[in-house]
Amino acid sequence: MNTEKNRRKRCAYFCAKHLILDQAIREALQRIHETFVKVLLFPRMFWSAALRPAASEVLTCHLLQHKLPPWTSFCVRYNAVSNDHWKVPGANYHILRMGCFPFNKYHCTKALKQDLTWENSYFTTLKVIILGIPTLVYGLGSWLMVGASEIVPTSAGPITVNFLYKE
Repeated sequence: MNTEKNRRKRCAYFCAKHLILDQAIREALQRIHETFVKVLLFPRMFWSAALRPAASEVLTCHLLQHKLPPWTSFCVRYNAVSNDHWKVPGANYHILRMGCFPFNKYHCTKALKQDLTWENSYFTTLKVIILGIPTLVYGLGSWLMVGASEIVPTSAGPITVNFLYKE
């Protein structure tokens, strides 16, 4: 009889301990999730846009620094620039800007001016359908494989651009 009581007490203690542990883990994961969502949805709460140059300025400075190359591809950290739209003086580039956490990836190709509305819609739809998971993997892979970096001077200060290989 005593052994049965002791076993029940141990079982009750064990179950209560695990319930408390489960609740603590659940609360910690909820806090992490809330913080992650706030950073993704409201990044300006964490990084001041006034201190960041426009992406157009970084891209233009990089292209001019390299004398308007026919093609380039590089990554810039999300929190380093403010996204905008632009034209490069003296050349026409087709710019594919892709989010690949923790970077924005820019693929720039010198080309004749043309309407890229369909291509833009296609890539946007594709990213929504696949939930952005490949862009996350691409970003983490890029982060691990950065082979060269370069400083681009801007009006808001120097910005580091990263390359998978030296251009």
